[in-house]
Amino acid sequence: MHRRIEAIWRMESARLIASLSRLTRDVGIAEEIAQDVFVAALEQWPADGVPPNPGAWLHTTGRHKAIDRIRRDRMRDDRQINAASDPTVSERSDDDLLALIFTACHPVLPRESRTALTLRLLGGLTTDEIARAYLQPSATVGQRISRAKRTLAEAKVPFETPGDLTARLPAVLEVIYLIFTEGHAATSGEQWIRRDLAEEAMRLGRMLTGLLPREPEPHGLVALMELQASRFRTRTTPDGEPVLLQDQDRARWDRTLIRHGLSALDRAIALRRPLGPYSVQAAIAACHARARSFEATDWEAIVALYDALGQIAPSPVVLLNRAVAVLHADGPEAALDAMDEVRADPRMARHHLVGAVRADILIRLGRTAEADEELVRAAALAPTARERDLLTQRISSTTTTTSATAPGTR
Repeated sequence: MHRRIEAIWRMESARLIASLSRLTRDVGIAEEIAQDVFVAALEQWPADGVPPNPGAWLHTTGRHKAIDRIRRDRMRDDRQINAASDPTVSERSDDDLLALIFTACHPVLPRESRTALTLRLLGGLTTDEIARAYLQPSATVGQRISRAKRTLAEAKVPFETPGDLTARLPAVLEVIYLIFTEGHAATSGEQWIRRDLAEEAMRLGRMLTGLLPREPEPHGLVALMELQASRFRTRTTPDGEPVLLQDQDRARWDRTLIRHGLSALDRAIALRRPLGPYSVQAAIAACHARARSFEATDWEAIVALYDALGQIAPSPVVLLNRAVAVLHADGPEAALDAMDEVRADPRMARHHLVGAVRADILIRLGRTAEADEELVRAAALAPTARERDLLTQRISSTTTTTSATAPGTR
């Protein structure tokens, strides 16, 4: 029964907190009331049975608790009590949910606080669950969430969907993708992939496309995440060892996720608006998904897409990925030249994949001693034990030609 209640809560909590936030005008208070509602469900439902419409029960109970809370606060006026008493509160659930997303991802909050608060308010995850996902102390995550809610209240951030979506939507997409990338390629710990975080990000992305169906970039982000997630079960061995793209069994890629991802990309393109960075990255992932083998990949198209991405969202990571594509499209000499600009960027000084990619290029040129030096440096910078071991193993096998990999091709 408790597992069933928790599953219902996970599905309904975001909409409940969103509607309560509109009524109370305070995300922190709304979440407190929502938690009280959850406790009430845990106490009553095992004895009385799950209501025929559990979502309606949660919303009705939450509205009553909100009215009680507002009445206790003498600073509130009658208009707010009347609004909370309105039984049609659920009619605005989509608007409220969209407002909650933009509030949790508000730029007034630090990036880490946005991700934690989004998982808490929209994902329905407990503080302990978020802490385990990010391998951080629960107290640290709890404090981060509390401070985020306090910041929103002190800064008097209004609970509303911003009028200019173009300006604020990138911050929302960034938070969702940050959650996904931590699941796709963990930055710490023993595991390379954390499926729970990646799956939660995909769920949030799909939620956003349902709320903003005419915006292309949410569709592009969903496409990117689903296409990358389609390779999850082939990215590691049964023992958890990383498997690079060229060695993955493409017959085991998740064809359902690939179909969904390609359909999401088609929806983004069909809106006939300039493609943003997530849609372009999804187009790159689509090239890999459509190729029957690593050798059959359309590397020329991928180089062209990275050129486009470099114009839309220039970064040294984009240049690193482009260098990998150049290696397979134009050969190692051209790729080594492309790596010069990456190595010159101080932001990449601590990035282990710079050395890993350059080592692969050097191996193809027969410069194995230099490749070994690059691999030693890369292993020292690797964020996870699995990646460190992979790089260390390759130091002793540089007489065999390997293929370069980068963040977009794992």
